[in-house]
Amino acid sequence: MTINSEGFEKKIKYRFIDKGLLKIALTHSSYCRENKLSSVNCNERLEFIGDGYLDAVVGTYLFKRLANLQEGKLSKIRSKVVCEKSLAKVGEKLGIGEYLFLGKGEEKSGGRKRMSIVADATEAVIGAIFLDGGYEEAERFILREFGDIIHDVLTGKFEKDYKSLVQEKLQKDGSVPVICYRIDKETGPDHNKTFYVHLECNGKKLGKGSGHSKKEAEQNAACDALNGGYI
Repeated sequence: MTINSEGFEKKIKYRFIDKGLLKIALTHSSYCRENKLSSVNCNERLEFIGDGYLDAVVGTYLFKRLANLQEGKLSKIRSKVVCEKSLAKVGEKLGIGEYLFLGKGEEKSGGRKRMSIVADATEAVIGAIFLDGGYEEAERFILREFGDIIHDVLTGKFEKDYKSLVQEKLQKDGSVPVICYRIDKETGPDHNKTFYVHLECNGKKLGKGSGHSKKEAEQNAACDALNGGYI
């Protein structure tokens, strides 16, 4: 199997010196298993690198942009930008799924469109760009491709989808689970309360979050459930 590297490089606006890095970034573990290749040939190691540099670039940008915010709030904002949902959104925009090397079973089960696979591959591409071109190239790619998401998070437009996404994922098998958000406690004066909420599905706790409104706390609990791998 070969890759149309030129077509993909045009989409990501970066030309690799080492085409092998790009191939590894787009190789899922299922492909390695089916073709009896070493696990080092799949994109999991590059995903590890990409995750670190995505955090660093977004964190640095937010640090400079939001000079008056404390560490806790900066961390919460960054977690929304670098979550699986935003990675998958960028990957879908770049059409990364059509370029992946997948095992036949994963291909048949819809792996090219699976959120987790697309998100992981996006992180791996970031890692590959960093190793091939350095920090500045990775930073350029991240700020360009995640720019709209950063804007939406800062203006409150992005987070509103977390609860809907949780419901969609929990109902994907056709079931109708009992999903609810329960308030654990409230702290602070009436004009500046903080609400602590956890998400339950059929009585099982899946995520928790806090916020200065019940709505914000519920969104953060849904985000925690998605990012924490509980769903």
